[in-house]
Amino acid sequence: MKIAVVGTGYVGLVTGTCFAETGNQVTCVDIDVKKVERLQKGEIPIYEPGLDVLFDRNVAEGRLVFTTNLAEGIKDAEVIFLALPTPPGEDGSADLKYILKVADDLGHIMEQYAVIIDKSTVPVGTAEKVHAAIAANATVEFDVVSNPEFLREGVAVEDFMKPDRVVVGTSSEKAKKVMEKLYAPLVRQGNPVIFMDERSAEMTKYAANSFLAMKITFMNEIANLCEKVGANVDDIRRGIGTDSRIGKRFLFAGIGYGGSCFPKDVQALAKTSKDYDYDFRILQSVMDVNDDQKKKLLPMVDNYFGGSLKDKTIAVWGLAFKPYTDDIREAPALENIQALLAGGARVTVYDPEAMTNVKNILGDKVTFCHTPYAALDDADALMIFTEWPQFRTPEFEKMGKLLKNKVVFDGRNLYELETMREMGYTYFSIGREKVVPA
Repeated sequence: MKIAVVGTGYVGLVTGTCFAETGNQVTCVDIDVKKVERLQKGEIPIYEPGLDVLFDRNVAEGRLVFTTNLAEGIKDAEVIFLALPTPPGEDGSADLKYILKVADDLGHIMEQYAVIIDKSTVPVGTAEKVHAAIAANATVEFDVVSNPEFLREGVAVEDFMKPDRVVVGTSSEKAKKVMEKLYAPLVRQGNPVIFMDERSAEMTKYAANSFLAMKITFMNEIANLCEKVGANVDDIRRGIGTDSRIGKRFLFAGIGYGGSCFPKDVQALAKTSKDYDYDFRILQSVMDVNDDQKKKLLPMVDNYFGGSLKDKTIAVWGLAFKPYTDDIREAPALENIQALLAGGARVTVYDPEAMTNVKNILGDKVTFCHTPYAALDDADALMIFTEWPQFRTPEFEKMGKLLKNKVVFDGRNLYELETMREMGYTYFSIGREKVVPA
């Protein structure tokens, strides 16, 4: 099948590469000349485990190509994915200007029937707007389909190649047959392709992400209560996660969710509710709690150092919003680092993948270190914001010798309380008792 993917961001690049891997001829289109030149040279602008192998193979075999020319990119395409940014406006609404601009352009240049697929996360009613924008100038038949993505950064390739389910919103039998053919290689094990109307498909993505954000937030609320009543949130997680009605995933307490999806999608669903005069009260609570949770460690740090961070050096492990990605959008680490700097602290940081992205924002305001241990050298304390695997089993004795004070503020509950007690650390975590050396 000939496929065009408009937009080479995170979703577009993974989508294009994975469909090329299933034997399709894929052309990715982007207006960013420098990005396209990098892609044509074999340089991937994002970090996603496993993507490089598929990318290199399909570029080498000629199934995956890149261009800045939209007309060239969609020529003879049976399917055209729109994987474009939908940044949140000040009121939380998703900005559709990029999608609608491309839709308008498509109407002028399409030469044959194609299925136009909204892959971006978009508000209810977007498929209708895209259809209208194309139809204003189109001289050929076409269909617009909603096909939301459910990719988790860090395991996106696996999610795409082995999806739990594929959601397709269309009222066209012709488009339905195209979508069945397109996804057949990815659902051979029997995972469902769920067909529904376009508006329901658009709502499904927002409902899924908002529910998961709510689940995380609920556990953070439980963790905060645990600290007051003397319970351990890890034990509670295990106690409720084995209930099949609840499930084990998204129950880890911490310093809140971040990234490109959850914050934006919860906001957008709340805005849609407001537009339709519905008070979706739980969503506002989710956003409020998460905003507070991101700053959960700061009062602990401030209190430990007697209310002043002036001339203190704080080491930071983890900058990305989650492990296995270099994505720092809405990452809790950034907000905390800014607060530490504002309080007069010096900050040393380490992250396996995200330091370049943070350097583009903070410049030389913080010290970037080549190893996690280098960040600890002569630091007054360690703060942990991302649960990278290499942080889970560190050399505690080495850490203790490098740090001025054996104190750790852990926003991801990486360590067992008894281990930290035996190693003589002062240890603060989320929803568990504070460890203080005897």
